[in-house]
Amino acid sequence: MRKFVVILLLVLISIPVLLFLSAQFSLDRSFAHSRETDALPLLTESTKTAMVRIPVGDMFFRARVAGMDNQGPALILLHGFPETSIMWEPLIKRAASEGFRVVAYDHRGFSPGARPLDVDSYTIANYVKDLFQIADVVRFEEFHLIGHDWGSLVGWQAAINHPDRVKTWASLSIPHPGAFAQDIADPEKRPTYIKVFRVPQLAETLLGFAGFWAMNSILYGTMPVADRSEYNAVFREPGALTSALNLYRALPIGGDMGFNQPTTQPVLYIYGSRDSPAYVNPKVQARLPSFIEGPFESLALDAGHWLIQEKTEIVVDRLMKHLTLHSD
Repeated sequence: MRKFVVILLLVLISIPVLLFLSAQFSLDRSFAHSRETDALPLLTESTKTAMVRIPVGDMFFRARVAGMDNQGPALILLHGFPETSIMWEPLIKRAASEGFRVVAYDHRGFSPGARPLDVDSYTIANYVKDLFQIADVVRFEEFHLIGHDWGSLVGWQAAINHPDRVKTWASLSIPHPGAFAQDIADPEKRPTYIKVFRVPQLAETLLGFAGFWAMNSILYGTMPVADRSEYNAVFREPGALTSALNLYRALPIGGDMGFNQPTTQPVLYIYGSRDSPAYVNPKVQARLPSFIEGPFESLALDAGHWLIQEKTEIVVDRLMKHLTLHSD
């Protein structure tokens, strides 16, 4: 019996060790994505449509810009986790073709040139600061704003803080956080993935083992090949996944998340009826209008969380209608 217990304990101990080692062996220690990013040109006044680096202080943000020589409205796009600005490619092309000047950048933690080491650097306030500093660099005094997932959290706060600069706001998948903050503050109601992602090294190990099997099979399984290729290049670099996950670790869940104020701009909210019940449920839907004072439209789709990948044409068409309706 004692021998059996010893063997069982050794097996139980070895499993997390093997998972951790598997995740470590899955990493790209050549930093190929960082080297490719470093080779991108810096944004200049003559840039029209390109992949570029946008300098902000001592950081550099990898970005897709399009139609910068257009005369139409400005548009900034904020991606979610675990994605990059490539998720917006269908909208970038469409908006630029219709006269918009478009910027979609990879957030801090996702851009190789913007990965501070401390968790406190990844607060929502810092992401909002990045947004407006980038807007200043590209000379967007006033702009339309669209976000998905974590980009939506940043976007809601940006719209609240600067109604003078954010002309309109559209959120994919995530309602105004004021409508669900009290729910995720309760550990019993908090989604399991948030609990896991907030634990250092646990999430990195679970997401990275066996060649990032969980991310490729569960999260990215239905996404375009080009998107998956870019995501793998980003998150396989040592430290990249930790930097991106610091979004979750810096969020003051259980305390004041700072989302108590309503927005005043025209707002479009698109969500999937099969998304997480933490964000899509009758209580959240009922609370949402009280946090929006301006014109408000919502659209429910028969989809999950990855809206622009699952319902590309519908989402892009609806976003363009929203932008055009509220452009001077």
